[in-house]
Amino acid sequence: MTLIIREIQQKDNKEIASIIRSSLIEFGVDKPGTVFTDPTTDQLFELFQQENSVYFIAELNGKMVGGCGLYPTNGLPEGSIELVKLYLTKAARGKRIGFQLMIQCIQKAKELNCSSIYLESLPELSNAIKLYESLGFKKLNEPLGNSGHYACDLWMFLNLMP
Repeated sequence: MTLIIREIQQKDNKEIASIIRSSLIEFGVDKPGTVFTDPTTDQLFELFQQENSVYFIAELNGKMVGGCGLYPTNGLPEGSIELVKLYLTKAARGKRIGFQLMIQCIQKAKELNCSSIYLESLPELSNAIKLYESLGFKKLNEPLGNSGHYACDLWMFLNLMP
């Protein structure tokens, strides 16, 4: 098994958008107020050209199997960054690829001098939530920032400060 994690390239847009939407359909959360209907899902390379943002693509044996990124969402507390769009193909799940993507994002957040990472999710994505909790994310009672993903009703936070 050869896993490569690299930054997104423009040629990745269509395939990663397909992986994201297929995952949402699979879990029954392909609805407005999620990345499913977010127009930026089709232009992730362009979206992640913003300063202090990054999107990582995971390739397994030369085939794209998912991705995950960090984005400086408006309205977050000072020093916070949002973990966004962690999605994997069905075949890639259970192989610790999501974990590797998360570690890469946490390391990058530290390099960007972020003090915390925020994320939004849905209860239906229970395996992802278990992954987040295993890495120290704690549930919040309300959302932070202005992601525009109003259907997400599970919010988590990771403090990066010792």
